[in-house]
Amino acid sequence: MANFDQAEGLRRMLAGPRPRVLTFLSALKEDEKSGMLVNLGVSLARQGNRVLMVDARSSENSVGAWLNASTQQTLLDVARQQRTMQEAIKIVAAGLSVTMLSHHATTALRLSAEDSRRLAGVFDVAVRRSDLVVVDSEIDSHDAFPLSGLDDSDLVIQVSANPETIKEAYGLIKRVSNRLGRRGYGILVSGASEKEARLVYMNMAQAASRYLAVPLHFVGYVPEDEHVRKAAHLGRSVIDAFPRANATLAFSRLAEQLATAARSTLRLKGVPELGVGLGL
Repeated sequence: MANFDQAEGLRRMLAGPRPRVLTFLSALKEDEKSGMLVNLGVSLARQGNRVLMVDARSSENSVGAWLNASTQQTLLDVARQQRTMQEAIKIVAAGLSVTMLSHHATTALRLSAEDSRRLAGVFDVAVRRSDLVVVDSEIDSHDAFPLSGLDDSDLVIQVSANPETIKEAYGLIKRVSNRLGRRGYGILVSGASEKEARLVYMNMAQAASRYLAVPLHFVGYVPEDEHVRKAAHLGRSVIDAFPRANATLAFSRLAEQLATAARSTLRLKGVPELGVGLGL
């Protein structure tokens, strides 16, 4: 097995910018979040990006389960030198890979300081192999991410136009902000028209600015489209199953916008708006 103390040291010596890491939290149901992430990942890969999907939740409906990632070959196993990196990362399609952070739900994960350090090093090595890293994550009872390194990633909150999900999304932002302090958050609205999505964003942004003193940024939206559910029932992405669907166009535009931002020197929190106007 590779010595990841040495690998971590090598990583620190490498020149060049760190690939963009997008950490997604969601106020929606698990399957809605996972479906969105799978379709986004496929769209990003189709546009020529090397995309790594990281399942940091390890649930029955998290992104790893959707992409049939092995729960017996995880990055934590690599950190413990029980697996190789090649075994832990599954190639899904050209440009698209997936890996599991650990065997168990990360909210119940209690790692030693040594395991945490090694896992962080392994994660960084995996990140360096990609252009974009999409993390399916959640926060635990202490409002912390499974990896401390995710604190510095671009945080994107998925929400819908439903008042209950808006309230929950605002609660997630408040919890993370209470721990990390002032920082930016991206807002991605699912199952809504552009008008609805921008209204949700504006209302959340005003409340977050007034009561939390944190800036929110409009990442984009994905319209309600029955083709997404039909594709999921077929076990496929909407991009593959229904290439002419409105949702396919939405994911394509969203992927293009995110990839462009990733290639820039700016972080999401430094971009005032990344709205995806689809004209649907």
